[in-house]
Amino acid sequence: MTAKKVFARPVSRTRLNEEIVSVLQNQILSGALAPGEKIPPERELAETFQVNRATLREAMRRLENLELVEIRHGDGLYVKNYLDSGNLDLIKAAANLDGREEVVLDILEARRYLMPQMASLAAVRRTDDDLHALEQTISRTDLTMLERDIKVHQLIARSTHNLLCAIGLNFFNQIFRDYGPLYFNDEDNVLRSRAFHRDIYEAIKNREAKEARKIMRDVMIYAEQAVKNGLSPNKELKES
Repeated sequence: MTAKKVFARPVSRTRLNEEIVSVLQNQILSGALAPGEKIPPERELAETFQVNRATLREAMRRLENLELVEIRHGDGLYVKNYLDSGNLDLIKAAANLDGREEVVLDILEARRYLMPQMASLAAVRRTDDDLHALEQTISRTDLTMLERDIKVHQLIARSTHNLLCAIGLNFFNQIFRDYGPLYFNDEDNVLRSRAFHRDIYEAIKNREAKEARKIMRDVMIYAEQAVKNGLSPNKELKES
């Protein structure tokens, strides 16, 4: 079924350029606006959204920064293939759009494969300072379990001493904060995370790379299914 193009509604007068970006992002990510397709001219879009051209241009620059459109000077605005050009900023933006549940599930699925390897690498590469920081964080009582869990994963990523691991995980922390309550509102899951923190600490402390990988994979599968149930009850986790 072909997605329907929507240019026929004005946006509210608050945060105008963000709303324009949101509407057009949805159109591009849904396929209603296909790669290579020319977007209506500036004058027409300004009339449709009932905004001035300066506001519209600001929105177009944001779409360009997200690698969703290409501005061809003297010709117009064209849709890019986001699968070829998209970056991490686009993933974060997509998580706030209509249909964002699928994006969150995609992130969790990728996390299921990435985090076990990070845990394994951390067990091999961690320093005494890394281990001390992890131990201190696990013992903290001034953090919510959600914030503590985010911090534990951050420290594991940093213990790999791989810049991409550390920065890449940081990038998604706001998404985890937004959807974490789906998991941590259940007391059983809080208890599960406390046990996980203790177990992963011991594996990293003892430099047991295989055990660290297994512990992390088990908790990733468990957490992914719990969040998936919160978003879409009765939807099963895809295994591979």
